[in-house]
Amino acid sequence: MPGTSDTRRLVDAQDEDDEILGTEGSFVPAFRPHDHQADERCLLERQQDEVVLVSNEPASGRLFTYLVFYLLGIGTMTPWNFFVTAEDYWKYKFRNASINNTDLDEELTPLQKSFTCDLALTATISGTTFLLLNAIYGHHVSLRTKMLGTLWMILILFGVTTGFVEVNTDTWQEQFFLITLIIVVLLNISAATMSGALYGVAGLFPSEFITAVVSGQALGGILTALAFILVLAFDTGPNTTAFIFFIVGGVLILLCIVCYVILARQPFFRYYLEGGDKYKIIRAVPSHDRNERAEGLPLEPILRQVMSKIYLHAISLALLYTTTLSVYPAVTVLMQSEYGHSEWTDVYYLPVVNYLIFNCGDYFGRLFAGWLERPTNQNTSLLFIVVRMAFVPFFLCSNSSEHNFLPVLVKHDYSFIAMMVMFALSNGYFTNILLIMAPKSVKQHEKELASSIMAAALSCGMAVGSLLSLVFVQML
Repeated sequence: MPGTSDTRRLVDAQDEDDEILGTEGSFVPAFRPHDHQADERCLLERQQDEVVLVSNEPASGRLFTYLVFYLLGIGTMTPWNFFVTAEDYWKYKFRNASINNTDLDEELTPLQKSFTCDLALTATISGTTFLLLNAIYGHHVSLRTKMLGTLWMILILFGVTTGFVEVNTDTWQEQFFLITLIIVVLLNISAATMSGALYGVAGLFPSEFITAVVSGQALGGILTALAFILVLAFDTGPNTTAFIFFIVGGVLILLCIVCYVILARQPFFRYYLEGGDKYKIIRAVPSHDRNERAEGLPLEPILRQVMSKIYLHAISLALLYTTTLSVYPAVTVLMQSEYGHSEWTDVYYLPVVNYLIFNCGDYFGRLFAGWLERPTNQNTSLLFIVVRMAFVPFFLCSNSSEHNFLPVLVKHDYSFIAMMVMFALSNGYFTNILLIMAPKSVKQHEKELASSIMAAALSCGMAVGSLLSLVFVQML
């Protein structure tokens, strides 16, 4: 019968609608959660869009990328490490040339005494300026230019520095002093630009890649100190030592260039580098059309919003490096052994205690932080960093023949070495903790900017610390 057939079709249609909308007699929306938690999420999504991760990470290339990040971390600090560690070479270049004596333990000339402070000051001010510029305007310059362009510039400047080793500068020491500082400025502009780009890129990767970069920086200091001690062991004189030393630095930078060129072609690296296409904002607007898919929009970080989330991390990192650079290396390089003249005190004490021990402590501190990642509270980190400032007066009152105003309170070598170990461990530990915490405090699309801001904060702390070191050296 026609009536019976029509009635059956109506009942079937109603049953189908009941399967979709439910069986309650009240009004039910087309988009309905299945439980109370989903209902709460739905309400939140109506107020704020949700960022979701779409992961298609390549299966291979992770280890190679990690190792290259380690190597590039070493490369970012190579100019600073090599210039600071070659202390005997600079003392020889700026000695009192009117006296036919190569004894580096004679009374320091004004150029010898001020070189380390001036080196730190020019390096950190130029580096800080370009780290800040990179954080604000770096997105206008391609990553390839910021990485390869700066690495090639560093390599060329290392070649120029190596060439000056064989040039007699005794009759124009002041001019050579100025040329050296200009080279230092250009080197640190290049290194800062590369460092800011590297931190920004590492922020797009999982947290262990940030650890690779910062651990590589500390490992670079260790390798630099070991290389310097090794060439000192051959007792070939300051010029030959420095020549070999700077050649090693140039080879290291060349290796960074080759490895980065290979890295840039790896699918794993390119996948995270293009993270803006992988992390999307999902509009949480319910649709009556069940077949309609959520719309994805690319995200752009906003500087003010990112700063509001990580400003305490940035302040803590800046304060940490203000404390460190205020005494290391400008003040600690003037410290001396409590014992008399010997091969240990005259040749190896300064490279081992001031450079090797500090860099080893800094390196292991960063490794420990990568394993523990504690404390996670930014206020606790800031408190520890403030307490750490108590090291400064003890370093100022350590054993040195340069004291004119301050007393000598730390007289023994073992006390000074113990202070150096704790100072270095705390520096490395909290450096890595803060650099790990900051990207975790922001959304995925804000990580690169957050990491660049932290790099700039680190350099700001170094600049302020270098200015303080000028005052502290005069206070001795």
